[in-house]
This record gives sequence, structure tokens and C-alpha cells, in this order.
Amino acid sequence: MAADLTALQDEVTQNGDVIGSAITLLNGLSQQLKDALASNDPAAIQAVVDQLDANTQSLADAVTANTPAAPTP
Repeated sequence: MAADLTALQDEVTQNGDVIGSAITLLNGLSQQLKDALASNDPAAIQAVVDQLDANTQSLADAVTANTPAAPTP
């Protein structure tokens, strides 16, 4: 029973780490976009958009890869 609880605690810690990383990523992208808008730099704005698109695809791929297939009836 304790081993099962330890495994669950480890998974919760890993989830917290991933959530923290996602928050850091989003905050960084937000600041980059604000800076690019403030400097009226279309190339910098596009670079942030491209980075956001790439990160979104990476996240979607990771979720898909780690989601079990639905059981067949």
C-alpha cells in the first residue's frame, strides 16, 4: 500500500513540475509578445507567434502520445 502511495506522490510531483513549466512558458511568451508590440516590430511579433505555434503543437503531440486509446466496445 505504501509503495502505491509513493508512486502516486511521485506522479503528482511530476504533474506539478509540468504545470510549473507550462506557466513559465506562457508567461515568457506573453512578455515577449508585449515587448514586440511595444517596439512595433512585426518580425519579433511573428517570431513569438511561430514559437507559440511550435509549442502548441509539441504540447498537443505529447498529450496525444500519452493518452490511452479508447477501449473498443
